[in-house]
Amino acid sequence: MKALIVDDERNILELLSILLGEYGISADKVSSYKEAKDLIEENIYDLALLDLRLPDGSGIDILKKIKEKNSKTEVIIITAFASSETAVEAIKLGAYDYLSKPFNINDLRLVIRNVKDKIELEKKICTEETEKFEGLAGKSPAIQNVKETIKKIAPYDINVLIVGESGTGKEVVAKTIHRLSNRKDKAFIAINCASLPSDLLESELFGYKKGAFTGAVSDKKGLIEEANGGTLFLDEIGEMPMPLQAKLLRFLEEQKIRPLGSTKEVKVDVRIISATNRDLEKEIKNGNFREDLYYRLGTIIIKMPSLRERKEDIPLLAEQILKEIKAKYNKNITRISPEFMRYLISYDYKGNIRELKNILEKAVILSEGEELNFIPTFSEKFNSIYIDNPNDEFTVKSFPEEGVDLKEVLSNIEKALLLKGLEKAGGVKTKAAEILGLTFREFRYRLSKYKDQEIEDTGA
Repeated sequence: MKALIVDDERNILELLSILLGEYGISADKVSSYKEAKDLIEENIYDLALLDLRLPDGSGIDILKKIKEKNSKTEVIIITAFASSETAVEAIKLGAYDYLSKPFNINDLRLVIRNVKDKIELEKKICTEETEKFEGLAGKSPAIQNVKETIKKIAPYDINVLIVGESGTGKEVVAKTIHRLSNRKDKAFIAINCASLPSDLLESELFGYKKGAFTGAVSDKKGLIEEANGGTLFLDEIGEMPMPLQAKLLRFLEEQKIRPLGSTKEVKVDVRIISATNRDLEKEIKNGNFREDLYYRLGTIIIKMPSLRERKEDIPLLAEQILKEIKAKYNKNITRISPEFMRYLISYDYKGNIRELKNILEKAVILSEGEELNFIPTFSEKFNSIYIDNPNDEFTVKSFPEEGVDLKEVLSNIEKALLLKGLEKAGGVKTKAAEILGLTFREFRYRLSKYKDQEIEDTGA
């Protein structure tokens, strides 16, 4: 646990530091508003003890900055200039307590012990919540809504359909529902419905008897039966062939399966959670998905937000993912640089969390030192800012907070198009010039600007 002490009296600083030390709390000690402001920008504190009046500012202003940085930091105001007005203001701004100087040391000990217990309890609750929703980090309204839905539905044996773009964490949600359900001690089995041909998918799901088809040399339980008592996760359910959809629907209605080649039905108790990145209502209209199956699968529908819809969660997600990746590659990385974090927040993630993981993994592999300060190549920056539309126009789709170097951007666009033109023309400059709508002289002049930048002279 870490604390910040701000007081312009050195003896008070030392005394408060000693009292905190009795409870195992380390502290940074400063005597001015400016010093406190600098530390708050660089650190997150569990606890702060603030003097109200400082030579260059107010403890109330420090309280505001602390709460802006981290609302969970507990603040105790200690002042020789107590008044009911400032006490009320401090409490309204979120201060834990307000004490007057000279204070009774035992009273302060009691306050410190109580606030320490409060912080530890909240951390324990937060840890339990994190473990409960492992892989669903974030405080955005979109992901909080998903978590609340999971908590409400997990204990009940209802079928759940999870929809959303690829890479948004649909399987993580399915595993979380299973982990919080009464079936947590039984099997969780997952299958991707797009990964197998129709006949193999059917035998994988329903099983078969020896001799049911060529190659069936022994009986085999299907995944539905293997998941008996537990949960079966059907990923990419929108890819399931129509004939198999009918068979799955019958199972959902009767809770019985008949393995291929068998004349007997097997009673199975399994919860079905399915997921898709397709618009199933549209697929129903197009005749590709059964409407009755859709309603059976989607008793509850959870919509997973894209990463673009929850960018405020990116710093927390990045820190969580980084812990896993740096352990995997045995890297001693302690922090992400502000510049790289700005890049991560401004990036447009078509692949969602999966793409964020890929970017971080690449950054970790290429990194040196304790700070992750990966500088993306131009093409990576370019792809996060521009897209090509069908009319070959560059359209701005996002703009980095740190801005762009317009000359560099235009230069790189020109270089990229010259390279692409040469590639299309098989290295023949006259043809490349024609493709790009330039005279040969214009093309040669533009090309000469990049002669030292790995553009090969392939002749006319």
